[in-house]
Amino acid sequence: MTAPTPLSYEAWRRSLLGRTTEAVERAAVMELCGGVAGARILDVGCGDGAYALALARRGARATGVDLSPAALARAGANARAAGAAVALAAGDAAALPFADRSFELVVSVTALCFVPSPSAALREMARVLRPGGRLVLGELGAVSLWGAWRRVRGWLGARPWRDAHLWTESSLAALVARAGLEPGAVRGAAYHPPLGLAAAALRPLDPWLGRRTRAGAAFLALEAAKPRHRV
Repeated sequence: MTAPTPLSYEAWRRSLLGRTTEAVERAAVMELCGGVAGARILDVGCGDGAYALALARRGARATGVDLSPAALARAGANARAAGAAVALAAGDAAALPFADRSFELVVSVTALCFVPSPSAALREMARVLRPGGRLVLGELGAVSLWGAWRRVRGWLGARPWRDAHLWTESSLAALVARAGLEPGAVRGAAYHPPLGLAAAALRPLDPWLGRRTRAGAAFLALEAAKPRHRV
C-alpha cells in the first residue's frame, strides 16, 4: 500500500483546502493529547514530522518513527529548521523498534489507513505504551463526502486510495479494544466538502460539530488508555 509522500503533503498544505483541513484535524488531535510537557511521546508514521514537532513545542520528549527514508529526511530537516529536539527512527508500525512500556503517549495520524495490517500496528502501539498511558489516533472517516470521493477514486485505481482503510467511529473503537486498550473521547473534524472556499467558510463551526457528531466528518480523532494492570 502506497502512502502519500512528504512532497505531496507539502503541496497539499500550500492550498487553501489543505491548510484549512489540516488545521481543523490537528486541533482535534491536539485537544485529545492535552498537556504533554515532559512526557515521552511516540509519533507512529510521523511523515514529515508535523505532529512530532507540534508536540515537542509543547514540551514533550518526542520521537517519530516512519518506514520511509524520504519522510524521515524531511522530518529531520524540519526539526533542524525549527530548532526542535525530535528523535527519529526508521521502523515499521507493525514491528516498532522500541522496548515495551517506553512511552506515556503514542500518537498516530493517518497511518492506519495505509498500513497492510491495522490490527498488528495497534498491538505494537499498545505494547510500547506504559500502563496508564494513552493513545491518540487520527484517521480518515468513511461516512463523509470525502470518504465517498476517496472510495470512488480507489475503485478507479487511484493510489493511495485503492487499498486505503477508511474508518467509522465504531470500527476504530473496536480496533482499539481488540488491542487491549480502553476507547475514550472521540472528536470529528473536517465537515466541509473538498472545496477550499467551503472549508474556509465552515471552519469556525468545525470544533462545535466535532464534539457533537461524527456523521459527515472526514477525519476522526480517538483517545484510548492502556489499563494500569496491563503489562
